[in-house]
Amino acid sequence: MYFRSWLQPRRGLAIAEACVIGIVAALSAVFLKVSSGFLGAWRVHSSHILPAWLVLPIIGLCFGYLAGLLVERLAPEAGGSGIPQVKATLANIPMKLSWRVAIIKLLSAIIVLGSGMTLGRQGPTVQVGAGLAAGMSRLVPTSPDHRRQMIAAGAGAGLAAAFNAPIAGVLFIIEELLQDLSGLTLGTAIIASFIGGVVSRLLGGRSLNLNIELLYYSSRFSFPEIPFFLLLGVLAGLFGALFNRGLIFSLQFYRNLHISLPLRVALAGLVSGVVVSLLPESFRNHAALREYVITSDLKPTFAAIAFISQFILTLIAFGSGAPGGLFAPSLILGSALGHLVGVFAYYVSGGGSPATYALAGMGGFFSAVSKVPITAIVIVFEMTTDFNLVLPLMIVAVTAYLVAEKVVPGSLYEKLLSLNGITLNKQMSVEGVLTRLTAKEVMQQRVETLDADMTLEEAKQAFANSHHRGFPVVEDNKLVGIITQSDLTKSLSRHPDSNPPLREIMTANPMTVTPRHNLSNVLYLLDRYQISRLPVVEGQKLIGIITRADIIKAEAEHLNGENPNPATQAEPSYVVYQTRSPSTGRGRLLVPVANPETAATLLKMAAAIARDRHYEIECVQIMLVSRHTSPSETTVRTAKSRRLLRQAEVLAKKWRIPVHTQIRVAHDPAQAIIETIEERHIDLILMGWKGNTSTPGRIFGNIVDIIIRQATCDVVLVKLGTQQSTVKSPSSSATPHSPLPTPQFNRWLVPMAGGPNARIAIKLLPALVTLGNEPQIRLTRIFKPLDLKPDMTVLEQAIRQLMRSRQLSSTVIAAPVQADSVVEGVIKLVKTEGYDVVVLGASREGLLQQAIQGNIPEAIASGVDSTVILVRGAIDS
Repeated sequence: MYFRSWLQPRRGLAIAEACVIGIVAALSAVFLKVSSGFLGAWRVHSSHILPAWLVLPIIGLCFGYLAGLLVERLAPEAGGSGIPQVKATLANIPMKLSWRVAIIKLLSAIIVLGSGMTLGRQGPTVQVGAGLAAGMSRLVPTSPDHRRQMIAAGAGAGLAAAFNAPIAGVLFIIEELLQDLSGLTLGTAIIASFIGGVVSRLLGGRSLNLNIELLYYSSRFSFPEIPFFLLLGVLAGLFGALFNRGLIFSLQFYRNLHISLPLRVALAGLVSGVVVSLLPESFRNHAALREYVITSDLKPTFAAIAFISQFILTLIAFGSGAPGGLFAPSLILGSALGHLVGVFAYYVSGGGSPATYALAGMGGFFSAVSKVPITAIVIVFEMTTDFNLVLPLMIVAVTAYLVAEKVVPGSLYEKLLSLNGITLNKQMSVEGVLTRLTAKEVMQQRVETLDADMTLEEAKQAFANSHHRGFPVVEDNKLVGIITQSDLTKSLSRHPDSNPPLREIMTANPMTVTPRHNLSNVLYLLDRYQISRLPVVEGQKLIGIITRADIIKAEAEHLNGENPNPATQAEPSYVVYQTRSPSTGRGRLLVPVANPETAATLLKMAAAIARDRHYEIECVQIMLVSRHTSPSETTVRTAKSRRLLRQAEVLAKKWRIPVHTQIRVAHDPAQAIIETIEERHIDLILMGWKGNTSTPGRIFGNIVDIIIRQATCDVVLVKLGTQQSTVKSPSSSATPHSPLPTPQFNRWLVPMAGGPNARIAIKLLPALVTLGNEPQIRLTRIFKPLDLKPDMTVLEQAIRQLMRSRQLSSTVIAAPVQADSVVEGVIKLVKTEGYDVVVLGASREGLLQQAIQGNIPEAIASGVDSTVILVRGAIDS
C-alpha cells in the first residue's frame, strides 16, 4: 500500500506535466510557423517590389548575421538542427537545455527561416519543446529519470505539433531519442504528443499546407509498380547517404574557414539569396515548392531543378551552423526524386501517379537521412491520411533505410555530435559504467607500500602514521603479499615479545586484478571475498590499487553527468595569448588566476615561493567555451583577462622574478591546467580552493579533485581566510581605487602526523611565512585521550628541518594537543588561540577514503575562518 501511495502522485504529476508540455510545445510550434511564414511572405513580396538579385541576398546576409549573433552570444546550444542536442541530453550527456535555449532557438529559427535559407522548422520545434519541458521539470523536484521522460515528451510534442502527427511524435521518441518502452515514458509521450497535435491543428498549424479534396489528389498503387517503388527506395537511399556525407563535409568546410558563427550564417544567407534569385520565382517559397512538386503532372525538368538546387542550398545553409532542421528539406528532396521516378514509371509502363511516387519519395528520403523508417512512414501517412499510400511508403522507406545504412552506417545525429567531441554511450546506466570502465582508468596510481623485510614494530609505526587499513607488501618492486590492521592485531597477540618481519605475518599471494579488468569484475571480487581494496598488477609488478571508494566515486561522477570518460571528449585547449620572459629559473610555478579578488594574494604567495626556490612563475587564465564549438575556432575577448595577468607581471618585476603569462580557451578547465603542467614542465602548482563542495561524490570540487589526482607536480591548494585586512592591489595601474582583501599570515598552525606531504609542507614554510609580520609557527600533533604519552618524534624532526633553513627568522614551538579527532583538535586550537593559517598535508591515495570516513581538510576548512593551505607532493607521471 505504501508503494502504491508513493507511486500515484508521481504518475499523476507526470501526466499533468505532460499535458502542460503538450500545450506549450504546440503554441511554440504554431508561433514558429506563423512568424517564419510572415517573414517569408514579406521577403517574397519585397523581391517583387525591388530587384530579386539585390533584395534576397541582402535579406539573407542581414538576417543570417542576426540569427548567428543571437545564438553565439546568448545560447550556443541553440545552433544547428537541435535534435542532436536533445538526443545527447537524453543520453545523460552534460548539455544545457533550458528555457533560455528554447527561446533563443525559437527566435533565431524564425529569423533564419524568414531569411529564405533552405532549412526546416520541425527540428527546431523538437528542441524548443524539449527545452521548455526541461525548464518546467526544474520547477518540481523530481528524479533525473523523470526529467528525461519529460524532455522526451516535450520533444515528441514539438514534432507532433510541427507535422500535425501525434503518432509520429511518439514513434520518434521510441525509435530515435529515448528508445524506452516503459509504461510511464510511453504514457507521457502519448499524452504530450496528442495534445500538441490537437492544439496545433485547432490553431490552424497544418504542416503540409495541402487540402487533398480541393486539389483533386488521389493515389494509385498496383502490383506491377513494385519494381519502380523499389528503384525509388534504392535511389532515395543512395542520395540520402550522399546527402548525409555532404552535410558532414559542409560543417567541416565552414569550420576550416575559421570565422565566427554570425559570419558563417551570414555567408550562407548571402549565397542562398544569390542562388534563389537566379531560380524561377516559385523557388522563393519552400512550402509552396513542395506542394507544387507533389501535385504537378509530369514536370521532370522542374523536379530535377528543384532536387539539385534544394540539395545544394541545404548543404550551404546547414553547414554554417544556422538554427534550422533537415526534416523539411528531406521531404522536398524526396518529393522531387519521387516525381522523377514517377514520370519514368509513367513513360515505361504507361501507368502510375507521380503524386503517389512523390509522397512515397518523401518518406523514403526522410528515412534514409534520419534513419527512422517507421517514423517516416507514419509522418507521411498522418499528413495525407491516405491508406493507399501505406504499402508504397513501406516499400520505399524500408528499402531506402537499408541502402543508406549499408552505404553510410550509423545515425546522422550521432555523427553531428561526434564532430563536437561528444560520443553517445549505448550503456548509460550504472551497470554500463561498471562494465565500460576498467581498473586502469579508476585506480590510484601512487601506492604506499611496505617492504617484506620491514619488522612488525616498523609496520606498527607505519599504520600509526597513516589512515590506511592495509598496505601491499613488495619485494624487489614485485607484489608478494598484503598486510591489514587485522593481520597486525593477530600478530601482536601471537608474538607479544618478538619482532618478526612482515613476510612471516602477511597474507601471501593476495587476490589481485589486472588493468584490463572492468569495474564489474572488481566489485564482484571485493564483495565475494569481503575485502576493501585490490592491488592492480601487470605481471607481478604493482602498478596501482583500487578500492570500493574509487568505484563509488566513478558511479557518482556518472550519475551527476560529470564523467568525461568516455562520453564527452573535450578538445585540447588552445592558447590565444601569451607572454614570455627569459627562462633563468631552476623550475616553474603555475598559478591559475580567475578571481580578481583573490588573485593578488595568490600571486604574492607564488612570488614568495618562487623567490625562495629560484622558480619562474607561469600564470594562466582559462576561458571556457561551449563544447559545441572548437576552442581553436572560437572568437574570445581577452582584454579583461590581460588586465588580470598584468598584476602578475607587476609583482614579478618588483621582485625580479621571471613571469610567463598565457590565456587558454578550453572546454574543461581541469584538462587545460593539466595540459599546461605537461607542456610547460611545471614543478609546483598553487591555486585557490573554496574550502568545500556540495557535489555528491566529490571531495574538493570537480576541478581541484582532478588536479589532485592527475597533476604530476607538487600541488598547493589555498582557501583564503575571511579575517582580512585591506591592502592595495600590486597592480595599481590596473585598479587604482579598488583595494583587494588579503588574509593575515602572522600565526601559523601546522598539524603533523608524519606523512610525506607534511614534510613537503615544512619545506614551504620558510618562504610563505615571509608574507607575515613577525610570524610565529606552531607545530602540533593530535593525540587521543587514551594515549598516555604522545610520540614527539615527528615534531622534533620537523623542528630540525625548519632550523636548517637560513631564511627562517620566525618563532617555532612544538606542542601536542589532546582531542578526540584531528578535526576537533585543530578547529579548537584555531578558535581559542587565533591562528591565521593552517597548513595540512594530504596524500592523494587517501582522498576517497576521507570522503567516506570524513574529509579532514574540508572539515577543517569549513570549520575555521582562517586561511587553510593543503599540500600534496609530486607523483609519478
